[in-house]
Amino acid sequence: MRLPFLSFIMAPTFRGIQEHAEKVKECAWIFQQAVECHVNAHCELFETHRNEVIRLESEADTIKNRIRAYLPREILMPVDKVLLLKYVKEQDEILDAVVGALAWISYRNREFIPADLHKDFFLLVDAVMDPFEEISRMVAEAMKYFQRFSENRRNKVKEIIRTIRQQEHEADKVEEMIIQKAFESVTDPISLFHVIRLAESIGAIANHAENAGDIMRAMLAR
Repeated sequence: MRLPFLSFIMAPTFRGIQEHAEKVKECAWIFQQAVECHVNAHCELFETHRNEVIRLESEADTIKNRIRAYLPREILMPVDKVLLLKYVKEQDEILDAVVGALAWISYRNREFIPADLHKDFFLLVDAVMDPFEEISRMVAEAMKYFQRFSENRRNKVKEIIRTIRQQEHEADKVEEMIIQKAFESVTDPISLFHVIRLAESIGAIANHAENAGDIMRAMLAR
């Protein structure tokens, strides 16, 4: 049986997770701008955007470490602490995937992405943007659920999790389309490898968002 007073124990932890989720969300727009800048021959701000993402990722790491350090160890909580820590790690992996994708882009100049794949990469970036918004909403609704254990709130969180899963599926389809087109149009093996790895790196952002949703669903079930 879950006791309502235990929600007070959860509140500081979930406020930290929400703060971390906002950093994840903040990176979304900058990541999109960075990719578009790299493809645009007239944009010289790629490294500026990339450094901003790195800064936000560092701030998110500070929040993550604070959550871990202040997580109650001897007090009963309404969720499994191992699951909670796994969730924080997976949410943080979203940011790590963003940083990794931008690092991979930076290894070669903008011409390495064939012109006929530009729109497809924009579609892929757009596809992974949606989970950024949903992750923040999911954490906010989960915090409300753990405050009152309302079945309506629980169903709302589960609905968001289903949305994230569908968004990840859509991102997978775009990623597969890019890889297929790359094999058909990119003849240089190094460029082919780089384009495929980039598509996979960007797609991994949505993968980690889906994983975070799955862990949240497991927390709701306990």
